[in-house]
Amino acid sequence: MFDFLEGYDVLGAFWMTVKLTALSAVGSLIWGTLLAAMRVSPVPLMRGFGTAYVNIVRNIPLTVIILFSSLGLADIFGVTLGTDDFKSQGFRLAVLGFVAYTAAFVCEALRSGINTVPVGQAEAARAIGLGFSQTLRLIVLPQAFRSVIGPLANVLIALTKNTTVAAAIGVAEAAALMKTMIENEAQTLLIGAVFAFGFVVLTLPTGLILGWLSKRLAVKR
Repeated sequence: MFDFLEGYDVLGAFWMTVKLTALSAVGSLIWGTLLAAMRVSPVPLMRGFGTAYVNIVRNIPLTVIILFSSLGLADIFGVTLGTDDFKSQGFRLAVLGFVAYTAAFVCEALRSGINTVPVGQAEAARAIGLGFSQTLRLIVLPQAFRSVIGPLANVLIALTKNTTVAAAIGVAEAAALMKTMIENEAQTLLIGAVFAFGFVVLTLPTGLILGWLSKRLAVKR
């Protein structure tokens, strides 16, 4: 029944999806946290940059960002990200595009978490001499992260599914292999079912585990 899978590296394609997701998730978390810090910063220039970045990037289709990462950065500006290998370059540019896009959603999730922290705690931190960065790092962000595990889980699941867009610039992840298989094999429904099941295997445990952590680590008010 599944003879059509012979000759295709399905596991390798999903492993590429996992690598895209993992690296993009780490980068998005770091950049998104910095953006969230900018959005609540007392410095108007930083607030303005953070607000403009989030509002602009969230309203640009992901496909446009990924294509710009490849055609714009690589072909026009000659950005190679330290490699001349076409496949490695495509992978790194795809990660860069996913980080730039997903960080905007991470930022907004974190900002909502920051808003749940009582203002009195920040005022108390300033009263004992802590600066803005110390208050954010030691008092506010630890509580904010605990309160937004659920929303961040949704962002991670969306990122996992969004990695299929990387096929547009030739990254050999799951969606790219599925397209090739559909073109070569007369088993469209079965091929679609196999890859749909693969994405369920990737995303369902993530949602369940992070949902459990969200309840376990929720800040008691």
